[in-house]
Amino acid sequence: MNRRSLLAFLGLGAAAAPSLAAQKKATPKNSVILQVSDRDSNRWQLALNNARNVQTDLGQANVQVEIVAYGPGLDMLKSESPVADGLAGALDASVRLIACQNTMQNNKLTREDMYSGIAYVQAGVTHIMKRQREGWAYIRP
Repeated sequence: MNRRSLLAFLGLGAAAAPSLAAQKKATPKNSVILQVSDRDSNRWQLALNNARNVQTDLGQANVQVEIVAYGPGLDMLKSESPVADGLAGALDASVRLIACQNTMQNNKLTREDMYSGIAYVQAGVTHIMKRQREGWAYIRP
């Protein structure tokens, strides 16, 4: 075994190792996606509480949290949402709130009708499927 091979084998010659370690620290090990598809402020409050509890238990820096709303659940992401205070708190805590654009189109809603600061995906169900394939935990409160 030559010197270069030996260094690579021992991990001493791997130039990419520091950036890989930094990348692992930057990416949370835990990811959870919550689905809300009911027009029920109690269900939304439960989802918001679940998101906060996960962050409290695991540490906000150690978990990515998304709440996806589609169908009747989209009403809670409108600008006049009955859970607006909870939405503001979730956004402040880096919870990603996501609206389904298919539902918006079906209900003739625009981004101006929606709560400020939320994100959008074309299809909420498809987004959940993709996240599950990526290894995200799926919760339906």
